[in-house]
Amino acid sequence: MSKKSIHDFHQMVANGEKIVYLTAYDYLTAKMEEKAGVDMILVGDSLGMVSLGYDTTFPVTMDDMIRHCQAVRRGAPNTFIVGDMPYMSYQASDEQAVANAGRFVKEALVDAIKLEGGGPMIASRIKAIQQAGILAMGHIGLTPQFMGQLGGYKAQGRSAQAAISLVRQAKLLEEAGAFSILVEGVPTAVGKAITERADNIPILGIGAGPYTHGQLLIYADMVGLYDNFVPKFVKKYANAGEVMTNAFKEYAQDVREGKFPLDGEHTYKMQEEEVKEFTALLGD
Repeated sequence: MSKKSIHDFHQMVANGEKIVYLTAYDYLTAKMEEKAGVDMILVGDSLGMVSLGYDTTFPVTMDDMIRHCQAVRRGAPNTFIVGDMPYMSYQASDEQAVANAGRFVKEALVDAIKLEGGGPMIASRIKAIQQAGILAMGHIGLTPQFMGQLGGYKAQGRSAQAAISLVRQAKLLEEAGAFSILVEGVPTAVGKAITERADNIPILGIGAGPYTHGQLLIYADMVGLYDNFVPKFVKKYANAGEVMTNAFKEYAQDVREGKFPLDGEHTYKMQEEEVKEFTALLGD
């Protein structure tokens, strides 16, 4: 399996092929996703809730993101990886945004970065990052880092004015040099309109309907590992959380009842002559 490039994604869009996008935050998950043939992996700041146990993404630091991106790269060396710019790693200035985007590429070997928001400020950041030679993905719609302004984790673009604003934001980011845009938590009509108006850049959706060029899900949602809250747009493909919980319960019961480990089945043996010598040494 060879790693896809921006040219491959453009070709997929041109050919009408859907792009498969999933999150991963650790080596083992990334390894499984690469085996499954996922086109693109996002190391999202959602790791704050999924892996680190925070209530929001706000506490996630650049060092957190770099460490997890490094692990994902080791697990998926042949997959296109996008590193998510955490809260306040790009908002202050173009220079700050470029420096932190550079850390993702230099220290974690990601192929691109993603940043949230759709206004002129974000367009300026994307332009600066792109001019520094780094691929930047935009992210509009339900943007968790702006949830204070959005009034919480709510679907966006439900009124005509809000919808047309998102279409304009997408075009602004595209013109700024975004290589792709993630659209989250919007009505199908909005995702479709943004996709139809994109000039050969991939529009990827998470809760944006079936008409985008590809789909993203948070892996822990789709396999039933994260059950604090499951968005409406998630399809659960497995209930790994229940399987793992039951396995932990069975293990605990076996240990308490002396059923694990079983001598001879889960243990190492010594040669008989070594046992005799060992016993003699114990006697001495």
